[in-house]
This record gives sequence, C-alpha cells and structure tokens, in this order.
Amino acid sequence: MNVQNVSGFQSEQSRKSAIVPGYMSGFGNSFETEALEGALPIGRNSPQKLNYGLYAEQLSGSPFTAPQATNQRSWLYRIRPSVKHSGRYVKVDKGLMRTAPAAREESGLPLGQLRWDPTPFPDEALTFVTGLQTITTAGDSDTQVGMAAHMLLVTHSMDNEYFFNADGEYLVVAQEGNLRFRTEFGVIDIEPGEICIIPRGVIFKVELLNGSARAYVCENYGGAFTLPDRGPIGANCLANPRDFLTPVAAYEDKEALSFLFVKWGGELYRTEIEQSPLDVVAWHGNYAPYKYDLRHFSPVGAIMFDHPDPSIFTVLTAPSETPGTANVDFVIFPERWSVAENTFRPPWYHRNLMSEFMGLIYGVYDAKPEGFVPGGFSLHNQMLPHGPDTTAFEHASNVELKPVKLTGTMAFMFETRFPQRVTKYAAELSTLQDNYIDCWKDLKKHFDPNQREPK
Repeated sequence: MNVQNVSGFQSEQSRKSAIVPGYMSGFGNSFETEALEGALPIGRNSPQKLNYGLYAEQLSGSPFTAPQATNQRSWLYRIRPSVKHSGRYVKVDKGLMRTAPAAREESGLPLGQLRWDPTPFPDEALTFVTGLQTITTAGDSDTQVGMAAHMLLVTHSMDNEYFFNADGEYLVVAQEGNLRFRTEFGVIDIEPGEICIIPRGVIFKVELLNGSARAYVCENYGGAFTLPDRGPIGANCLANPRDFLTPVAAYEDKEALSFLFVKWGGELYRTEIEQSPLDVVAWHGNYAPYKYDLRHFSPVGAIMFDHPDPSIFTVLTAPSETPGTANVDFVIFPERWSVAENTFRPPWYHRNLMSEFMGLIYGVYDAKPEGFVPGGFSLHNQMLPHGPDTTAFEHASNVELKPVKLTGTMAFMFETRFPQRVTKYAAELSTLQDNYIDCWKDLKKHFDPNQREPK
C-alpha cells in the first residue's frame, strides 16, 4: 500500500502521528497508484490484455486538445468498464437540488443583504443525495459558467447507493461531524476545517464516521479549481501544493443490487446495477479527487499599515476566460495576527462586482461578532454594500492598536462574478434572519466640518 509521510500539526489525529496512510501529496500532480501489485501497466496505457483480467478506461476532465497546463485525464484499471455500471436511467425527484439558471424565477425575496442561522438536522434519514439543499445558483450550468451554493445535511450513510455529478465539480467544506468519501480513486476522510474536492463525473458515495454531519458545498460549473497565481508574493505561503492529498487506489469487489444516481442537466436520474461501481484497482493521471486541511493555509497580510484585499486569502480559484476574473474563488479567513498601525483592521466597508456567499466553520468572525454563528451563512450580492456591523466598527475604531492574534476562527467565502439567485427553499427557511439589515442601523454620523483631527 502506498503510504505518504506528510506534515500535520493541527488536528489531534495528526499530532499523534506524522504518518497519514492512504494519501499522496501534491497539487495537480500526475500520480500513479495500485491496490494490487502489477495492476498498473508500465510504459503504456492500454495493453491488449491487462493483469488480473482488468479493463482499461480513460476519464477526461478536459477536452482532448486542451493546453498541457489545463489538460486533465486519468487512466483507470477496473474490474468492469463503467458502461457496465450504467443502465436505463429513470428521472427521479431531485428534492432540494437546484441548478442554474433554475433559481432565477423561483424566489420573490426582495433584493438585500441576507443571513441565515444554521439549518437544524431533521429527524428523517438524509444521505448526500437527499441532504443536498441548494441556497443559491449563479450563471448557467449548460454553458459551464457559474456555480451553486448548497448546504449539506447528512444523517445516514449511503448503503449500496452511488452518485456522480455531470454538471460540475463539488468543493465540500466540513462544518460539523466527519465524512468519508469512497470514490473510484480511493477513500477520503474529512473533518471540520478540511475540504474535499470531487471532480466532475467521478463516482462516489458518502458515509458518516461519528454521527450526523453538516457541510457547505460549492458546485463549480466552470473550469476546475486550481491554485491562484501568487504574483509578487512569490513561490511560498497561502496554500502550498505539498499539503494537498490525493487518495491511493482502493476498490470494492462487491456483487449486490445497487443504485447509481446521476445529476445531469440540472435533473436527477437513477439506474439499477448489480455491483459496486467503485471497482478501480489501479489508476494513473492528474484528474482525481483530493483533500486539504485549511489550517495548513499560510496567511499573508499587512505588517505596517492598511488592509489588503480579501483576495490575499484565496485558497483555490476556478478561472474564467477573462484573466484575473474568477468564475469562482474559494477564500478563507483563518487564524492570523493583526499588527497594522493606525489602521482599521476588520474588512472595510465595500461594494463589489463579485457576489459573496459566506459561511462560518467555527469560532467568531471578526467583522460580525454577533448573529453570525458556526453553521450559518450569508449572501452579499453584486454591488450591495456590506462590512463590519456596529459593534465591530466601534470596537475597531477605538481599541488600542497592539498586536492581536485572531484564534479559534475559520470563515470562508464562495465568491463568483455572477449574481447569486436565492432558491425558493432558502427564501422560505425559518432560519432566515429578518433583522440582519439592522446590524448597521446604529452606525452613527461622526462628521463635523469644524473638527479636522479625529477625536
């Protein structure tokens, strides 16, 4: 079995041992891995006959002729070709899943800044498929632009049920409870503070490890997530490639009636199969699921004065055809030091071309210390003003400016160039905070034409 030695110091598990089995480190690498010795052919992709009676199959995440830097594909060596894991598809109820531009006409909710409390766990059994609840959609999945933001509530593991999404890739942000993703490429476990990326078309199932789980999910319809260019920052800091982990090969050789769900064109389909589709014994390539611990992010910030743009906290970006303008950015606000002199340290008030879906994984967000709790989420759409609430403004304007470490906190944003449309489901949630706009109502007028210097 492949075993990768990685550095880890944040979670209790990683403190106990620096050896994390089952993963290979690196971002965008061309990996190779086999669960049985000799299952991976050497020097060629598709021999006339394969060891162990396997089938060769290619999974392409980009057009064949995409430039080398963006060309994504993997060769899979599996017990059955995936055509045997497919049958007569039947359209089924998609529940609370929505796909852009579906939400455009769904909600009559007035335009405004919006925030929700955490969605409680229901009494009913919810798997990854039935527990995916769409909050916003943006763009158009058919033209492969935009995204959707979902909340995920899982109270039941998938048993002989499997799923893949043809409309986009998933970025799953664990918030409460642990999740196990069994994929065609291997097994990924995530805990709160970690993320998992499942590329478009990859088959998987999700299991619970320690009770019910809640997560935020970004569905990216566009080009695959990649690391942002660091520019003048140089080669280091932010999210370092060595901290991304891709699973080693692991397979299921299980003969049992199973159900494969497929999200395609915004609809949900199901087919019956007679075995597990997670039967890949070996694989090689650069198109595969992966995970990342957000606590490994190395933040960069101002060490003298002023506040850098929040883009400095970008973990992953899905670029668009316009350079410098992302289809989706995944941005975090982790633990960090604030040391800037004569500076208003929280995020400043602003209006933005990009629309921002924000969530809080744990702790307190410095710009919204009241009313924004772990598991909750907010939406600040294109050009709508937002910024620190009254409490945060007053505190930051008058506090002694000494070095302060923000600890025990992790917030994030799914940011896109498209307006995010709220679904009918989200608009009618009882957790929608009707009084969110009031967090700015007590901001006072301080202007005095006769008082030049600050008091």
